Amino acid sequence: MKLSKRFPLNALRVFEAAARLGSFTRAGEELGMTQTAVSYQIKLLEETTGEPLFLRRPRQILLTEAGEQLAPKVAEAFAMLQDAVASISGDAETTLHIHSTPTFASQWLAQHIGTFQLKHPKIAVRLATSGSIIDFAREPSDIAIRAGRGTWPGLRAHLLMKMHFTPMLSPALAATIGGVHEPTDLLKLRIIDAGDPWWVQWFQEAGVPDPGLQGRPRSRLGAQSFEASAAIAGQGVAVLTPEFYADDLASGRLIQPFDLLSTDGSDYWIAYPENRRHTPRIRAFRDWILGEFGMPLD
Repeated sequence: MKLSKRFPLNALRVFEAAARLGSFTRAGEELGMTQTAVSYQIKLLEETTGEPLFLRRPRQILLTEAGEQLAPKVAEAFAMLQDAVASISGDAETTLHIHSTPTFASQWLAQHIGTFQLKHPKIAVRLATSGSIIDFAREPSDIAIRAGRGTWPGLRAHLLMKMHFTPMLSPALAATIGGVHEPTDLLKLRIIDAGDPWWVQWFQEAGVPDPGLQGRPRSRLGAQSFEASAAIAGQGVAVLTPEFYADDLASGRLIQPFDLLSTDGSDYWIAYPENRRHTPRIRAFRDWILGEFGMPLD
C-alpha cells in the first residue's frame, strides 16, 4: 500500500467504526455523521492506501483482505491513543466493562468484586451477563469471562478454573426416598433439565449407560445458578459445578451424594482482545482475578 504524506486520521476513525459495526449507517450514527460523509471518508482512505477496503453489497458491507489486515491494527492504535489520553487527563474514573456468564457472575464475581474495587478505587465496574459469547468487535466490553477451551481467534485467554459437574440436591428431597445411595436412586426423583448433556455423561461414567432420560420433561431455567436455587428449594436434582456451591454444601442446603466429578473439557477463562492487552484497566483486572484463583500469568 502507498500512503500519502497527509495522514488521514479522520478517515481511519471512520474506517474503525465501520469495520467494528459492519455498517456505514451505524458508523455514522455513532460518529454523528451522515452515511454520505462516512462513504466519502472510506473512499478517501481507499484512495490513500490504493486498496479497496470494503465490498459493498445490498444492505451489507464486508471487509476485503486488505480491510481485514488493516482493521485490527487501526483498532489497536485508537485504543492505545485513548488509553494514553486517559492516563494523563487526570480523569479519576475509568470504566471497566465485564461480560460474564450468569452463573459465574452470581456465584463468584459478585461475591469478590469488592476486593478489586478496594484495590483499584479509580476503576468503575460495569457488569453484563448472558449465556452467549460476546463479539468484542460489536459490543462495548473490555473483558469476558466465559466457559470453553480457551481458543478464540484474536483473543488472549487465561485459565481461571477447571469446570466439573456432579448431581446435587436438597437433603429433604433425598429423604423422601430414604436417601440417595446408588446413582440409579437419582432416577426416582425429578431431574432438573433432563436434556442437559451433562446428565448423560455423568450417568455413563457412574456405570449407568442408559439412564432413560429421553422421555422426561426438558425444562430449561436459563442458567446453572437458577437450577441450583430450584435444587435448594427441593424441586429436583440438578447437575452443578460444586466449586460454585461450597457454602450451600457446608451449610447443608445442598448435598453431593457421590464423589464422582465429570468434565466435558470446558473450563472457565478470562478473555480479552489481543490488541487491548496493554490497556491498564484490563491488565489490572486480569492480574487481580488470576491472583484470586492462584493462577499464573502465562
